[in-house]
Amino acid sequence: MPFTGKATYSAGTNLPELAEDVSDLIAILSPYETPLLDALGDPVRDAASTRHEWIEDDLLPNKDTISDGSITNPLTETAFDVANGGRFRIGDQIQPLGSRELMLVTNVVGNTLTVTRAYAGTTAEAISNGLTIRILGNAALEGSDRPATRFTNRARKANYTQIFTASVEVSGSDLAAGHLGLADEMDFQKQQRLRELVRDLENTVINGGIASADPQGSATVRRTMKGIIRHLVSNIFAVGDSGFPTGTDLDEAKVNYALRKIWENSNGNIDLIVVGGNQKRRFNQFLAGMRSYASSETTFNDRMDAYQSDFGVCRIVTTRWMPLDMALFLDSSRVSVLPLAGRSFQYKPLASSGDYECGELIGEYTLELRNEAAHGLIRGLSVS
Repeated sequence: MPFTGKATYSAGTNLPELAEDVSDLIAILSPYETPLLDALGDPVRDAASTRHEWIEDDLLPNKDTISDGSITNPLTETAFDVANGGRFRIGDQIQPLGSRELMLVTNVVGNTLTVTRAYAGTTAEAISNGLTIRILGNAALEGSDRPATRFTNRARKANYTQIFTASVEVSGSDLAAGHLGLADEMDFQKQQRLRELVRDLENTVINGGIASADPQGSATVRRTMKGIIRHLVSNIFAVGDSGFPTGTDLDEAKVNYALRKIWENSNGNIDLIVVGGNQKRRFNQFLAGMRSYASSETTFNDRMDAYQSDFGVCRIVTTRWMPLDMALFLDSSRVSVLPLAGRSFQYKPLASSGDYECGELIGEYTLELRNEAAHGLIRGLSVS
């Protein structure tokens, strides 16, 4: 479904101040001017306030890390500290990452675990500070009382709406005169300004940021929205980071590393990879060594539109507004661009005080990006 600038079930399209609905024109422009907005499609609802809020929740964590630099017997140590002891309960089966050894938690005091090593006939393997521990599940005693209640705290997230506006003015003479290739100068000017506004909306959705002081806006502070890139914290992978594949060119090793890490850190389903022209060419080169052509073929196909891996099928979207050295990995089901109710892109004719007609194109939008750990970003890539 193309981006039209309106919410799917919006009641704002018939408000009195809506002089002219331009959503059909946006739908025509969006596949070419705003490929990311077109890929995301229209949201199912409006934003109800200039400070748009939503609620996020997470499952209880089922992994932690050993945080104990005093382990003296890695193969036989039965008590060690972890970073977050509250994640563990007596009766948990746990397993170090990359190990075949199982352990059974027999006591938890603060951040210190007491365990049975080599549980269930497994063989003890060395443990060390910083090692990831996975919780397989808890084994309750038959007939025991219910365990202590555990829960996560829901987080309240927010972003701000941003007003996008442009003015249109055409003289009386210009309106009366004939034009080559144009039926109506005013309509032409509306289309041109609207192209610029939807272009700027996509650019802001990707790259925008909010003011550090008074982000809600005032008579002297402009209200701006936070874009996708500045929402991301958990899954940012940079060339040169420890464990990240070497080299500066985007390749399959880097893409699969990012997809795997996001999959491990969340229950997100990456289905959209957003890149600029430089990195899109790198994606096309993934297939370069496997192409073959018959002697009768006269068309060379050098384009890849989707990438299928063990972690999902990802549509590749190319937009002019992505930073050249970056690649975005998005779960599109958790990303929405919402208009403020009654403020989707529209044209308002304004009173003229002379021999001209004038008006204003205006729209107010915000970005809702849920569960930032379900998305990711690679940066520092070669742009040559």
